[in-house]
Amino acid sequence: MNDRKQLVIKKAHQLFLDKGFQATSIQDILEYTGIAKGTFYNYFSSKNELLISIFKTLHKKMEFERNQLLIGKDPTSIEVFTQQIEFQMNMNRSNNLVTLFEEMLVSHDPELMQFIKQGQLRMVHWIYQRFIEIFGEDKKPYLLDCAIMFLGILHHNVKYNTKIFEHPSSINHVIQYCVDRITKVIEEVSTAGDQLLDPELIDNRFNHLKQQDQGFKHNLCQTVSALKKSMQQDQAHCIELLDFIQEELLHAKLPRKFLVNSALHSLNSCLNFLDPIKLKELEKLASAFFKQTEENPD
Repeated sequence: MNDRKQLVIKKAHQLFLDKGFQATSIQDILEYTGIAKGTFYNYFSSKNELLISIFKTLHKKMEFERNQLLIGKDPTSIEVFTQQIEFQMNMNRSNNLVTLFEEMLVSHDPELMQFIKQGQLRMVHWIYQRFIEIFGEDKKPYLLDCAIMFLGILHHNVKYNTKIFEHPSSINHVIQYCVDRITKVIEEVSTAGDQLLDPELIDNRFNHLKQQDQGFKHNLCQTVSALKKSMQQDQAHCIELLDFIQEELLHAKLPRKFLVNSALHSLNSCLNFLDPIKLKELEKLASAFFKQTEENPD
């Protein structure tokens, strides 16, 4: 991500906190960040996409630093897991993400609601995976249920301690209490053999996305290669557009939908030199890629 776009994301984050996401217009963002309207739409297709980019940027930073806490440590340590949870919650607090999250919820916007749903699934999946490392494969059948329960216990205890009762408990104390409770629950449900959700529900979902990703890369490279071979004469501009699309979709951290669509539109002027069927395939691949990205943001 270039520095200017990163600056826009940072300043828009503060603007949304100061004014509120719903109350902020595109014009407000342009004036506050000092960018032109065309530049904004080069970076983001909408205000929603900008908000999602804020969450994605902060999540990637949090995820990296959260994983750093495991370096040189025993992955089975419940203490390290507790530190990871505390780090994540403190980062959410320092960036006031709860405020933005609540605005997303009340908006009832389908795009934002889908983003929230996928974010919740990613968090459950991460906790579920960490529980497998901590409590062992033999308890795996019960750990998806327990990951969901842990999040419920944690979020409600934090809410009631800090917001409703305004109790002076430290966040560390609340997290430790919740970790101790879920540890006992895991032992209890695994002994009783009680299972509500089959872990395959989340395993299949995330494994399916990985398989889709590998299949997409293969199909994209094959289609771009076929388009280059179909050229009846050397067309440097068309080759540059094809290379740009492939590079953007495979290697950009945040592929720019607007620019990819613009490049695809320009390629339609090359139909005298390209296979139109293969070009349609490329358009479908790009469309499917952005649809999956929007439904399953990284």
